[in-house]
Amino acid sequence: MASGKSAGATMRVLLVDDDTTLRGALAQSFELAGIEVEPHADPQGALATIDADFAGMVVTDIRMPGMDGTELFRRIAAIDADIPVILMTGHGDVPMAVAALKQGAFDFVAKPFAADHLIASAQRALEMRRLVLENRRLRLAAEEAQGAYPLIGETPVMMRLRDMVRQVAQADVDVLIEGETGTGKELVALLLHRWSARRTRPFVAVDCAALPETIAEGELFGQAHGRTPGRIMAANRGTLFLDEVDSMALALQGRMLRVVEEREVRAIGAEERQMLDLRIVAAAKSDLAGAVAEGRFRADLLYRLDAVRLRVPPLRERRADVPLLFAHFLREAAERFGREVPMIDADVEARLLSHDWPGNVREVRNYAGRVALGLPGEGSGVGSDGSLSLPERVERFEGATIRAALEEGGGDVRAALVTLGIPRKTFYDKIQRHGIDLNAYRQGRG
Repeated sequence: MASGKSAGATMRVLLVDDDTTLRGALAQSFELAGIEVEPHADPQGALATIDADFAGMVVTDIRMPGMDGTELFRRIAAIDADIPVILMTGHGDVPMAVAALKQGAFDFVAKPFAADHLIASAQRALEMRRLVLENRRLRLAAEEAQGAYPLIGETPVMMRLRDMVRQVAQADVDVLIEGETGTGKELVALLLHRWSARRTRPFVAVDCAALPETIAEGELFGQAHGRTPGRIMAANRGTLFLDEVDSMALALQGRMLRVVEEREVRAIGAEERQMLDLRIVAAAKSDLAGAVAEGRFRADLLYRLDAVRLRVPPLRERRADVPLLFAHFLREAAERFGREVPMIDADVEARLLSHDWPGNVREVRNYAGRVALGLPGEGSGVGSDGSLSLPERVERFEGATIRAALEEGGGDVRAALVTLGIPRKTFYDKIQRHGIDLNAYRQGRG
C-alpha cells in the first residue's frame, strides 16, 4: 500500500524570512492559530527540508540575501509544482509577485499586512496541499490494488479478512460467506477460487435468487438427454458458488444436500449419479440460523455448508476504507469512459466520510461512475442543493473528518492527532464544538 512520508504526516508551514523580528512574530501568530510552523532564516536551509512528499506549504519573503523568494519559489516548483508558496512582498516588489502568481505561486501578501490575512491564505493552501497528497496516496493505493484483484481496504477488519481468505483458499474446504447486499461476497468467493489449487478450473456462479423455481432444478442439475450439463456438473473439478443461497427453494435444498454430502449429482431423468470433485462456496445476505428457525432453510444443509464461515463487513464498520475504494472505482470508471481521472475535492471527500453508504461497495462504485462522468451535483457531498452555506459545509466536513479519524484509530487520541495533523488543544476544542463523545469510539478497546 502507499507508504509515502506524507501519509499521516502533520501539515506545516515553512516560514522563510531573514528578518528575525518579523519571522518570530509571524511564527507566534501561526502557533496561536493552531498551525505547526517551521521558521527558517536561510532559504537554502528551508529548501533542504522539501521533497515531493512535503506535507505543507511555504511562506517566504521576496527580498533576502543570497537567494530571493522568487528563486526559492522556482526551485520548490521544480521539486513539486503542487507545493503552495505564498510570497511576502514590499510595495516595490508587487510586479515580481504578480509574475510569480502567473507562474503558479499560490498567493502574495503586500507589506504591511494583517497576520490574520496571511493565516487565512495559508490555511487555504494547507487544505489544498492536503487534498493533493491524499489524491496521490489514494491513486497509488488504487493502482497497487488493481493488479491483485483485491479486497480493498486498510482497516484492521479488512486486513484480517484478506489473511483469512488466503489461508482458507489453500484448505479446499466448503465456505459460507455472510454479508449485506453490495459488500463484495462474490469477490470473496472468486478470490477463494483464484488463490486455491483449483484456480485453473471452472468457477461457476449461480444466483439462487434469480433462478425461477420452474426451471431452477433443470438449470442446476441438468437434463438426462440435454445438450449441456447442469451448472453443478459444469463446476466439476472447480468451484461452485451459490450466491444468495438463503433464497433457494426448500425443494431444491433437499437435492442440494446430497450434492454437498456425497459430492454426486443426478441429472433430471437420469438413472445413474455422477461423482463430483468440487468446492462449494455459498453466500447469504441474512442470518441462516434465523432462516432455519423460521423454517425457510434446512438445518442439515446449513451444517454441511458451514465448514468455514467468513463475514464481509459493511462499510459502516470500516468507514476509513471508503476513500480508498472510491479512488479505485474512480480510476476504473475514468478508464472505462475514456476520461481523465478527476481530482477528489473537498465536497467529494466530505460525502465519502459523512454518507452512510447503505448500498455498501456497490453504491460507492456507482457514485464513482457518476463523478467520473462529471454529472451535475455529484461533486458535492453536503449541501449540494445549495441549502448549506460555505461555513456550514466546512463545519460538517470537519466533524466528519474527525469522526472518521477516531473510528479508524478505535478512539486512540494520539493516532487521531497524527492523522488529522493538529495540536492536542485544537483537537479537544473541536471535539467539544462538534459534540463528539470519545467514549463511543473506545468501546471494545482494552
